[in-house]
Amino acid sequence: MIARRRQVALALTALLAAGAACQAERHDPSAAAGRPAPAAARGFTLVATGDVLPHSPVIERARFDGGGTAYDFKPMFAGVEPVVSRADLALCHMETVYGANGVYTGYPDFKSPPEIAQALAATGYDGCSTASNHSLDDGAEGIRRTLDALDRAGVRHAGSARSEAEARTVTVLRAGPAKVAHLAYTFDTNGKPLPAGQPWAVDLLNENAILSDARAARKAGADVVVVSVHWGTEWQDSPDQQQLTLARHLTASRTGGRPDIDLILGTHAHVPQAYEKVNGTWVVYGLGDQIAGEMTNNANVQDPRGNESTLARFTFTPPARPGGRWEVAKAEFVPQLFDVDAGRVVNLNKALEQGAGVQAVRDSIRNVVLSRGAAKDGLVMGK
Repeated sequence: MIARRRQVALALTALLAAGAACQAERHDPSAAAGRPAPAAARGFTLVATGDVLPHSPVIERARFDGGGTAYDFKPMFAGVEPVVSRADLALCHMETVYGANGVYTGYPDFKSPPEIAQALAATGYDGCSTASNHSLDDGAEGIRRTLDALDRAGVRHAGSARSEAEARTVTVLRAGPAKVAHLAYTFDTNGKPLPAGQPWAVDLLNENAILSDARAARKAGADVVVVSVHWGTEWQDSPDQQQLTLARHLTASRTGGRPDIDLILGTHAHVPQAYEKVNGTWVVYGLGDQIAGEMTNNANVQDPRGNESTLARFTFTPPARPGGRWEVAKAEFVPQLFDVDAGRVVNLNKALEQGAGVQAVRDSIRNVVLSRGAAKDGLVMGK
């Protein structure tokens, strides 16, 4: 495993140089070719990535990258910035809450530097889900600090709230010509009770609530409804029964013949899990940890899978008729690794092109992602 990390680190410098040379921006392919694209005919691309979970060594690395006097997380994301920034809409999962006044902690109760929000914005993320089992690690104040920092950075958020009014407001983001509603929920808050008088502070996983919120978002004008769910069994490659059952129920729900939910994005398990098309809707059971320290599994054994993840990329096309469904014309996944030695997210396909010896881990991720037959429905590995 150490040899693998060293090979990844050798390729990293070349990868970052290539990323810096490719100052990507959101663009319309037709416009790039000199042809204006009618808004009605345009589709959009959506990318989503897994848990941002800064353990203490990750925080220390950001301080090192900040020259010892600040926290700079931007270099950690540089390897995926070209992919993220090119998307019309990019979503992350911010698993932890932010601390203040230099008091930052890792596991078990996370309080992360708020500078992470600036790095997310610089990488190209438009919004993040914030509902997780760590949402209440520092109570209501932790939620407030986190959402305040995301607001300052211009990154939208869904899944936790500072007020009842905010909790009742659907997060709607622009993706090309489409309006995309982003909803987010968590199975638990590690047993921590919701703050007194604030039952709305974190959105908890509940099938009826999810469907009610999705229908309300659609009624309010959302063209596409995306649901992020923090669920599943830690360290288990296969989706558990709750994931399978809930995915089946959520994707089966329809109003006026149109699905209430257009995409489900899962986090929490610490490992990449399968993608699957369920009732005609794509479900990512688990994206894995995009950023995390060296991980120990339930058997108290160091497990490199805790630093593996995928980037999901879906290309949506507009409906054939007004009021119809925006369809996924192309579904892709990009295998990723967080190199804990270098403190960098690595696009494994790009690393392979640079000669890094990461084929075994790339292929292992691919096998898990395709383990429920997604290839037959068109899922492909992207770059």
